[in-house]
Amino acid sequence: MIRSAEIGDKARVITLLEHSRIGAGFDRDGGFHFPFDPAYAERLFIMHLMPRHLCLLHDVEGTAQGVLMAVASDHPFGPVKIARETVWWIEPDYRGLGAVKMLNGYEMWARDQGCQFTGMAGMGEDPDVGKLYQRRGYHVAERHFLKAM
Repeated sequence: MIRSAEIGDKARVITLLEHSRIGAGFDRDGGFHFPFDPAYAERLFIMHLMPRHLCLLHDVEGTAQGVLMAVASDHPFGPVKIARETVWWIEPDYRGLGAVKMLNGYEMWARDQGCQFTGMAGMGEDPDVGKLYQRRGYHVAERHFLKAM
């Protein structure tokens, strides 16, 4: 089941956010190390319970196994409203149709917010994510690069 997060989901969402950071490769050699801080994760979660923010959960038998956070705002380049994904993570054993259902929920929310565009990102070299986005009608708009200083 895909549902909106509630304050009582805080502990589980913090765990999912930690798993997301690990899954993105932030702890691998040659990757980018971002120390996980539960207080930051809590703040991120609370922020995404506010208006114009979204926190969807992929709930499997009462336990959140995925989280998708996003924000709706005006684009800085012009009078266009856009929804931007903040983080999207589904535990590996629970991927599949749940991912499609989460994207459906995100896109419906974005339309309800009056957004003309939705944005998604992908970390690493996972070609399946890119294929999923393209099947859903997303187009590559830009690539992001990071350099550790």
